[in-house]
Amino acid sequence: MNAIVFLIQCPDQKGLVAGITSFFAERDFNILHCQQYTDIQDGQYFMRIKLEDDVQSDRALLEQEFTVFANRLGLTWSVRYSDQPYRVALLVTRASHCPYDLLLRELEGELKCEIPLIIANHNDLANMAKQFAKPFYHLPITKDTKAQQEAQINALLDEYKIDLIVMARYMQILSEKFVQQHAGSVINIHHGFLPAFQGAKPYHQAYDRGVKIIGATSHYATADLDEGPIIDQGVERVMHDNSPEDLVMIGKDIERLVLARAVKAHIEHRIIISGRRTIVFSEGA
Repeated sequence: MNAIVFLIQCPDQKGLVAGITSFFAERDFNILHCQQYTDIQDGQYFMRIKLEDDVQSDRALLEQEFTVFANRLGLTWSVRYSDQPYRVALLVTRASHCPYDLLLRELEGELKCEIPLIIANHNDLANMAKQFAKPFYHLPITKDTKAQQEAQINALLDEYKIDLIVMARYMQILSEKFVQQHAGSVINIHHGFLPAFQGAKPYHQAYDRGVKIIGATSHYATADLDEGPIIDQGVERVMHDNSPEDLVMIGKDIERLVLARAVKAHIEHRIIISGRRTIVFSEGA
């Protein structure tokens, strides 16, 4: 069954649920699921509403009429159609565990998306791309060629009509211009439990501090390093006799799961960015 998913946010006000659901009911849409959240502290309202997609429906007309309706209530909204799967680009460096996991989940249908290309600043994962029959673009980068390399990335994103960029352990800092251009569409995995242990070698930082829990964080990339809105996190208990290398190995498993959950939430249109936070609606709806 195809579906239409609306994400809606606005200042909280009376009658929102009745008004929004009535809008769709009056147009004979079957509402499959509706989730909502009110941030009482900030006075903001958030909704995810999933509709059965009638093949006879006029999508352009629906969006036009909803725009008029939304303007009256001050709604900010977006819509996604399930028969138009996200097209996802993977940015990689040398580590294979995160991109390999995403490619396998796409192959087995766990991620309902298309990954049409892999972009790398090193050539180490060319064989991985070949194994999954994915075009592999090796775009080396230096401090002096960053602008040109990102321009090449943008050209590929346009060519392949990419909706979402995933930094699958892409160990480069994207420029402020790039992340602003793709705001809300770049997901990063940080091998640390943010906001602790930012920057390089977080597992070694964790070892030096003798922590008993390590973790990983998936977030939207912003101009501020490791400061973007957090989508998902995971943790695992560790012991005093775990070496830094042990922590790295344990962390890789956490990274795989956390990144996959974040990508899945995004492509299922379950995330609303609200300032520095995210509202992530539950899975399976």
